[in-house]
Amino acid sequence: KMGRDSAATLLGAAPLLNDPALQSYVNKVGTWVAQQSSVSNLTWRFGVLDSSNINAFAAPSGYVLITKGLIAILKNEAELAGVLAHEVGHIQQQHHLRQVVQQRISQAFIGESANVSFQMGLKGDSEVIQFKTTDLYSNGLARSDELEADRVGAVLAARAGYDPFGLPAALQTMDGLSADDPSLALLFKAHPKPAERL
Repeated sequence: KMGRDSAATLLGAAPLLNDPALQSYVNKVGTWVAQQSSVSNLTWRFGVLDSSNINAFAAPSGYVLITKGLIAILKNEAELAGVLAHEVGHIQQQHHLRQVVQQRISQAFIGESANVSFQMGLKGDSEVIQFKTTDLYSNGLARSDELEADRVGAVLAARAGYDPFGLPAALQTMDGLSADDPSLALLFKAHPKPAERL
């Protein structure tokens, strides 16, 4: 449910791009990469968002979305596979779920979560979880989670038969873009800088 709700939140911000051929291609590459993961039994869903921003997102339970802006700067399939593998890495390592659980534990220590859950019931409790996952997309995951997803992604891409330097090549392209480019604003807010990731 958290995965579906998170994907719905992302799709509410930008719809899927109306390009069936590109959607199919990204799903084929992504599914093949995901089959190399330790959670290959999930029903994986990949999609291209109709957004000029440069970014990609993962949601629990196998949802991965990439923007058309990011696809536009990728030079080859290995770079696409590397980016998708990074997002698959987040799901495999359960980064989103761990962060939400950590937030809930922190709230419980100050009594905030218990009060909200008591007052709103189970339905309200899921709304709190959805709100916190929305925060994850605007504020990002922990720096250590992003770096771990980079490492896991390189391994998954290599297992899938792609050049493991596909993601680093994409990061080099991002690093060469102007930091003032508005299409990079959310990416740089929610991720370590490309040079640090490299």
